[in-house]
Formats: sequence, structure tokens, C-alpha cells
Amino acid sequence: MRKKFICQVIILSGILTACAGNAGKSRGIDESKVSVESSITSAESKESREATDLKVVKKNVTASQEETTVQESTKETSVAPETATETAKAKEESTKPVEETSKKEETSKKEENLKKSADSNQADSNQADSNQADSNQTKEIGLDSGWEYASFSKINSGKAVLYKAGQNGNGITIAVNAGHGTKGGSSQKTLCHPDGSAKVTSGTTKAGATTAIAVSEGMTFSDGTPESTATFEMAKVLKDELLSRGYNVLMIRDGNDVQLDNIARTVIANNNSSAHIALHWDSTSSNKGAFYMGVPDVASYKSMEPVASNWKKHEALGKSLINGLSQNGTKIFSKGRMEMDLTQTSYSTIPSIDIELGDKTSDHGKDTLRTLSKGIADGIDSYFGR
Repeated sequence: MRKKFICQVIILSGILTACAGNAGKSRGIDESKVSVESSITSAESKESREATDLKVVKKNVTASQEETTVQESTKETSVAPETATETAKAKEESTKPVEETSKKEETSKKEENLKKSADSNQADSNQADSNQADSNQTKEIGLDSGWEYASFSKINSGKAVLYKAGQNGNGITIAVNAGHGTKGGSSQKTLCHPDGSAKVTSGTTKAGATTAIAVSEGMTFSDGTPESTATFEMAKVLKDELLSRGYNVLMIRDGNDVQLDNIARTVIANNNSSAHIALHWDSTSSNKGAFYMGVPDVASYKSMEPVASNWKKHEALGKSLINGLSQNGTKIFSKGRMEMDLTQTSYSTIPSIDIELGDKTSDHGKDTLRTLSKGIADGIDSYFGR
């Protein structure tokens, strides 16, 4: 019984266990179904959420990108002007030195051109002033037929040239007459004296003659130099010396040849200078030294005009020249004087002298000419009390 009971209990227990198992299985199935559905739903929900989240993320990303783009765009927009400004500034800074250099070069070139132009203009102006000064400082002077004794001249188409000392001048004009140097001069003759009287001494023209050669050719130095060449060289050196001392200089012969006879030369000097000095060398061959041609101590001659009014002046000028030459070491012949009736003296109305600086054997080099010019100039200073 007991065993039967136990069996029944076991059977019942098995039934119950089975039922319980079926119930549990049924619940398990349901729970499994629910769990699956729940999982599915959860998965769908998750997928939905992920999709939603993805959309949101995409939206956010898009928005962020857009925002970033906008920000970057804004930044670029904001930076662009700054960058442009900086670039422009940098360009300006980099260009500035070039521009400044260019401007400086241009300015420098302009200044240089202006300077060149100014220098050129100044040079032109200086040249013009120089030309004007030369024009103002020199003047050609011909023989005026209205001047006293001009009608006695036979050769007078030439011109003397007046050189002015300028602002520092002393107002004194010296006629410097380079002896000889007139082509055809020996083919003409003029009256020895304006009153027609005869010569009282012998020289190139013998005493007693009433006419003389208009201009002689002069002698020739022992070295072959024509006297006319030496006298012209001497005249140029003397001209420079006198100009340096403030004298105006009337160059009676300002070239190798001048078509002015002795009377024309003398008359031009009379009317345009303060003193007349003719330059010569004697025809002897003894190297005798310098001397001047003095007024002959002949009453008839000394009483003839214009000699009567001027012979003392001639003598005083001659003595001053010899003193000046002597003091500068020039050899002096005898007492430095030789009497001679000259056409020059016979027609002179101002202090006038013929100075013989030696003879055909005397030195006439440049150094000697300078020494002679200084001596003559010193004599002129002495005569005019300077």
C-alpha cells in the first residue's frame, strides 16, 4: 500500500513535474517569443534610434560643416581683407624702396640734367660774356681822314687794335708800334715833314730829302729772322705786360702785316693814345745795346710844328725807357740816345719815341723779350709817375 502510495506519489510527482515542465516550457516559449519580439522591437527601436541618431548626427555634422564653412568663410572674409591689406602693405613696403630708389634716381637724373643744363647755360653764358668781354675789350681803329695830318698818309686801309685793361685799368693808353711789316710799304713815299721841309739827318732816307719811304722793310737778324717778325713778337709780349699793369694797349700792327704807313700809324696813335712807342732793332752788327732816337738839336726842326710843342715830351719819354731797360739789365748803347729826324717824330702830337732794342746780332729770344718788356713798362710807369 505503502509502495502503491509511494508509486502514486512518484507518478503524481512526475505528472506534476511534467505539467510544470510544459507550463514552464509554454512560459519559456512565450517568454522567448516576448523576448524575441522584445529584441526585435528593441533592435528595431535601436535601429530606428540609430537611424534617427545618424540623421541627427548627419544633420549635426552637416550643420557643423555648414557652420564650419560659414565660420571659415566668415574667417576668410574677415581674414581676406587683412591678408589683402597685409599683402598690399607688404607689396607697398617692398615696392616703396624701389619706388623711392626710382624716385631718387629720377630726381638725381633731373638734378643732374638740370645741373648739366645749368652748367651748359652757364658755360654758354660765360662764353657769351667772354665773347662780349672780348668784343668790349678790343676795338679796331682805322685812320679817320678828318684827323690832323691824316691827308699826308699814302697807305691807310689797315686797322690798329685797341686792347682795354678792364675794370682795373688806369685809363692810360699806350700805342705799341711793331716796326715795319707793311707789304708794299717801300713802294710808296710820303713827305718827311708836314711843312714840306727837308730832312735834317741821314738814316734810311738821306738828309736833304723831302720824301721818305712810306714803310721800310727793315733789316734781317744774323740768324735769318726778319726784323718785322722780332718787333711783332716784342709787341705782343709788351702788350701783355702793359695790360697786366692796367694800361690799355693800342696795337698799331696786330699781325704780320698791316696796311698802315708811318704817317697813318702816327696819326692813329695821336688820336687814340697817351704815348706812342715804336719798336725796332738797329741795322749794325756790333750788338751795341739799346738806345732811343732823340730829337735832332736843330733849331729849324725844333721850331717846326708839331715838333715844337712836343719834343721835350719825346725826350723825357725816351730817357725814362732807357732808365727802365738799364735797371732791368739791358745793355745800353753810349748814353742811350741817338739823334734822328724821323717821320714818326715829325708828325707826333703826343709823347712819342722810337726805341732801338739792339741790333742784328742781339738776342731776341723769349726770355730777352720778357726782360725788355719789363724794362720798357718800368720806364712807362716812371714817365707817368706810377
